[in-house]
Amino acid sequence: MARPGAGGALLRILLSQLPPAARGAPPLGLRGPAAAAVASYGTSITSAKIKVNGVPLHYKQTGQGDHAVLLLPGMLGSSQSDFGPQLKSMNKQLFTIVAWDPRGYGHSIPPARDFPPDFFERDARDAVDLMQALKFKKFSLLGWSDGGITALIAAAKHPTLVHKLVVWGANAVVTQEDLKLYNAIRDVSKWSEKIRKQMEEMYGHEYFAKTCEAWVDGISQFADKPDGNICQHLLPHIKCPTFIIHGGKDPLVPQFHAEYLHKHIKGSRLFLMPEGKHNLHLRFAEEFNKLVEDFLQ
Repeated sequence: MARPGAGGALLRILLSQLPPAARGAPPLGLRGPAAAAVASYGTSITSAKIKVNGVPLHYKQTGQGDHAVLLLPGMLGSSQSDFGPQLKSMNKQLFTIVAWDPRGYGHSIPPARDFPPDFFERDARDAVDLMQALKFKKFSLLGWSDGGITALIAAAKHPTLVHKLVVWGANAVVTQEDLKLYNAIRDVSKWSEKIRKQMEEMYGHEYFAKTCEAWVDGISQFADKPDGNICQHLLPHIKCPTFIIHGGKDPLVPQFHAEYLHKHIKGSRLFLMPEGKHNLHLRFAEEFNKLVEDFLQ
């Protein structure tokens, strides 16, 4: 995986000596290519790996703002597949944006992905430890789908570290209705050709198909718990400002899940996108980014 070379290190040193408000513009005295290099440094997207809890985790990073934000992808998702419009277009003067690949997903392979009973807690621990390894003392979380569940758990268990929380397409329980929806996507041959092709390009058919089946079994195990509990017991412990976004046409996560989160997270806000589906942050990226940026400020 490509890492910044000596030029990147020199730019980091130079930028670290500037006040935050000045980091979006070239310092006085720099002209031509040097000025352009410093100006573009904070807007470029870098990729790297760092070992967290014994696993080399891949992440992308961009921006130079004081407010650190971690983007958490959904099932089989990655920084590359799930957050292109956010990495490209979120305000890079206000935010430092990190998007990660959870263990077993994207470029964080090996290890192969598995789904023990505590896989959401494991992801939450990895996510928080990743941001601490990257030296962010406090950060906000933006979690989509499974990443939203991970973000809910992380915010509840680490209230002093999480500044603000945004989730969409997330749920705190698994119902019998959910089980039918999950089993409908178990067979990847029934997925849309466009999404299936993207996944097969990243994982190969065998890993993609096997991991999807394992995910269905993994998420379904929560239905055997009282009330189908994933993290409902943790919702009262979320103390940070929380913004819940839901697509009115989400075929995978019924609206009652968003309403449940809103009801049980004190002081949370709920915003409904009538035309939004499960991937509303990609389909309506400009509107989504503005909503999130306004909330985070």
